[in-house]
Amino acid sequence: MNKFLEKLEMGQLVAMSMDEGLRRVAGTRLIDNDGFVQSGDFILHPDGSYTASKGDEDVVETIDGSSRLVTRSLQNWHTHLAMILNRGMGEGLPLMEWLETAIFPVEKNLTAELVEIGTRAAAAEMIATGTTFACDMYFHTQTIGETLAETGVRATLCGPITDGLTPNFEPGSGDALRHMESLITGPSPRPGRIEYGVGTHSVYVCDEDTLLKGSELAKKTGSMLHIHTSETRKEVADCHAEHGMYPIEYLDSIGYFQDAEEGGTVCAHCGWVTKKEMRILSGHGVHAVHCPTSNQKLACGGTMSYPAMKEAEVDVRLGTDGSASNNSLDMRAEAKAASLVQKHDHWDARVLDPIETWQLATKGSEDWVTWDLNDIRMRPHGRDGRRLLSNLIYSGARCLDVIVAGEALRRDGVTLTIDEESAGADLEEAVSQYYSEI
Repeated sequence: MNKFLEKLEMGQLVAMSMDEGLRRVAGTRLIDNDGFVQSGDFILHPDGSYTASKGDEDVVETIDGSSRLVTRSLQNWHTHLAMILNRGMGEGLPLMEWLETAIFPVEKNLTAELVEIGTRAAAAEMIATGTTFACDMYFHTQTIGETLAETGVRATLCGPITDGLTPNFEPGSGDALRHMESLITGPSPRPGRIEYGVGTHSVYVCDEDTLLKGSELAKKTGSMLHIHTSETRKEVADCHAEHGMYPIEYLDSIGYFQDAEEGGTVCAHCGWVTKKEMRILSGHGVHAVHCPTSNQKLACGGTMSYPAMKEAEVDVRLGTDGSASNNSLDMRAEAKAASLVQKHDHWDARVLDPIETWQLATKGSEDWVTWDLNDIRMRPHGRDGRRLLSNLIYSGARCLDVIVAGEALRRDGVTLTIDEESAGADLEEAVSQYYSEI
């Protein structure tokens, strides 16, 4: 039994469950999906909706919002959370050399204990920076789910079935595929917050049989399918040389994609994609995830063309990628990077204005965060708060509160569901004891 359920049975989560409910934020400013600033007293509902407060509602607490900005929470659509263990490794190396010399060799000896430590530290960073959802792809997926269940965040965890790279399963055994099916069809460690899916790393790591087995499992179970696509020019060129098609064309030709109504497919990066491939992505309702910081840091030479994706009606999301390639899980910073690189690459300052950028970074959010308006980075607020959103994206602010389904994960700048100091200390110890030997 995982630790979350053990605590639940022991009655240690009674206070948490009592903490779920209506919250009033008084005298505040609120920005919803439309990007406009509203002022007043608001009731935040556990289902993600909000209403103006009449002042007589039965609430769990009333929060003084006079120095707060309330917004939807950030959503991170491509992560390898436990790779926070590798943050700072292989700096200055190009992608494939970085993977083959700094990452893959280390991951062969990855343990569930290390993944638990890394996942908890990553969740602490997410909460502290206003993110409540991650679409993850990493090893020891069951451990990740059990760990995140304790933290209160939401996640779709796409366990890798990549033959030969999965450290906890023998190559060719099929055990990774069977294990993921058992997780997907079994009970969630926290229903409504944690779901499982299928991860097939990429066309350059997975052969056609592995890709199809992953796709078939996702379709059979109605779960999310997750893959890296067209991240580098070399990946695209190699795929074309081998199959006579670019990666997304090739995946479509073998029947890989799972349509949105069936569970959906996440394609991370999409930095080297043709317009024909964009139409393929759109036709299948694929979530194409823009990861600008990771792509730039690894010198991929190309990032997603957001205007072209938008014209093709592709569902674009934002992701940080792992802390090993990004160094950060801060989605507010990722939103800034996305806006700037798109403006720069297309010679158009109108691309991804603050409202559209924030909509991209928070798309699908059902939760709330508040930001410190007294943070000097948020000033000047401007008349009627008209500068607040641009300040938040391009300058930043301290995250004060994080509320998921009515539950406070963070209040007044302190995370309640994770001891940040202990998570950091455990991470340091794990790295010093294990990675120093690599």
